[in-house]
Amino acid sequence: MTAIPLSPVSAPRVWRTAQFLGVVATLALVGGLVVWPTLTLHLLWNIAIPVLPAVFVMNPMIWRNVCPLATLNSMIGSRATTRSPSIRTTRHLWWVGVVLLGLLVPARRFLFNTDGPALAWTIIAVAIIALVAGVFAARRAGFCNTLCPVLPAEKLYGQRPLIEVGNARCSPCTACTHVGCIDLARMKTVPQTIGPARRTSRWLTTPFGVFAAAFPGFIIGYFTTENGPLSTAPSVYLHIGAFAAGSYLLVMAAVSLIRINAERALRVLGWISVLTYYSFWFATR
Repeated sequence: MTAIPLSPVSAPRVWRTAQFLGVVATLALVGGLVVWPTLTLHLLWNIAIPVLPAVFVMNPMIWRNVCPLATLNSMIGSRATTRSPSIRTTRHLWWVGVVLLGLLVPARRFLFNTDGPALAWTIIAVAIIALVAGVFAARRAGFCNTLCPVLPAEKLYGQRPLIEVGNARCSPCTACTHVGCIDLARMKTVPQTIGPARRTSRWLTTPFGVFAAAFPGFIIGYFTTENGPLSTAPSVYLHIGAFAAGSYLLVMAAVSLIRINAERALRVLGWISVLTYYSFWFATR
């Protein structure tokens, strides 16, 4: 594979320690969700998770350098294979990541916000997927750069990082992901993710374009639902889906009327999304 030098992090030992502690914290999280579900769910949903959008705005590499799922994926992917998915396959797998995000976040309302063991088993399942993905694709190409449901949010919020952070995992880079890798080209990842469609309004039909245009409404839809039993799942998905679809249609209309290009539109959508999230989050405290 081609070796591409990347900007390394300072104090690499500190980052390696943080990666190890991230795996330990995940094991503790799984245990806490089973043994002390109420406290653990509070710490996760009301303290830990709300920090992530701000971290992504600062620089998504802060999280990607320590993410425990990335540690598991790269641990296997760095040793098991040198195969990489083709550009076409990578683009198809991005759809899977967007769909997973769309399924898992609403599930908080009828399952994960209140059922610790269910969330614990889901985390275990996703961790297994990250490990198995490393068997079939080199380094982080099988999960972190394709299937990960957090990846679309990392790219949307982190289009213009506020601080510079080096790469604690992939130096030198072996180009395991042939297009759109956020670790390799942070400022170019969104244009590469969208591809040639960014030159026309067709960017709205790409996986990332659909996600970005629908995401503000998706956030509003989530915050305007309430926790309920499993039987409320259809109504939760319908409600959030309706807001997401409305958001998508509004963005499509705005793009047609204003003739705003993809780069500017996506930056605006990123800021709208993060401000919408924190506006609702603070309002519900």
